[in-house]
Amino acid sequence: MRHDKAAMVIDLARRMAASAEGLTLGDIERDLEVGRRTAERLRDAVIMLFPQTEEVSDPPNKRWRIRGGLSAFEQAPTTEELVELTKAAQGLRASGEPGRASALEGLERKLKSAMRSTTLNRLAPDLEALVRAETIAVQAGPRPSADEAVLAEIRQAILAGRPLGFIYSRPGADARSRSVAPCGVMFGRANYLVAADRESGRIQTFRLDRMSAVRAGEGVASPPADFDLQAFASQSFGIYQDEIEDVVLKVSPEGAAEARAWRWHPTQSLEDQADGGVIVRFRASGMRELAWHLFSWSGQVQIVAPERLKTVMADELAAAGKALAGAAPDRSQA
Repeated sequence: MRHDKAAMVIDLARRMAASAEGLTLGDIERDLEVGRRTAERLRDAVIMLFPQTEEVSDPPNKRWRIRGGLSAFEQAPTTEELVELTKAAQGLRASGEPGRASALEGLERKLKSAMRSTTLNRLAPDLEALVRAETIAVQAGPRPSADEAVLAEIRQAILAGRPLGFIYSRPGADARSRSVAPCGVMFGRANYLVAADRESGRIQTFRLDRMSAVRAGEGVASPPADFDLQAFASQSFGIYQDEIEDVVLKVSPEGAAEARAWRWHPTQSLEDQADGGVIVRFRASGMRELAWHLFSWSGQVQIVAPERLKTVMADELAAAGKALAGAAPDRSQA
């Protein structure tokens, strides 16, 4: 068996050991990006090399899993994996997320403590060199806050299917007591609770740093059965959710190469133009965040649609002009 096939067999064994319910042949095809015959051969190789592999009946499919985990030999992390874990923890700490950073740092310590000393000694010099040679570039922007106690209450309510109560405070508005059915958490430039109103069922977002007195309540409060957190997050250009619009942007030839390599939105499509420019299309909400982003393109992007994005951009330009002139900007909503 060639080296790359051997690596795929070990990878598949790890996936089987990491899955409580086991993997189907369809899962193997999708996860390893192989055809059915290759998936069958890889499965057979795992069964041969790891006799503890179990076949689980799940009509109309069969699943395979490895219970009891793998030995330290098969599970030893690589230098690159440890470096990425270290960098992820450093990035969270640098962006103001000490609680989440501590969780990753604890995982790193557990991994290292489970490794054989000879393996750890072999990896240590390269690991130290790469950690020194790579760093996280922290960009200007809001510092997200994910208080550990708040996150713990939210996660407890989600796992137990219970309502979540809290007091929510927004600038310029009175603090309100809320009780919602928590659906999940979105982490980003700001961290948000995604929750369903218990009366109307409407999905709303709440900034974690504006929530206080957070407690999981009594009773049952589950998200709508058809709710998909990833699909919800993908609706907006940023995080703020409002009306979804068809966005059309025309990028000049000077910015076309960068635009083609840019991830604008999960629904994006690109159309090359005769002049060398490119048309970008996607459906999203969050026009104000999109307008802020378009400032960074230095006039290389023309807004074709929607009209509301043009209005928001004009208002932001006017506010920036007033600020530059020394006047207090008008921050009214478009």
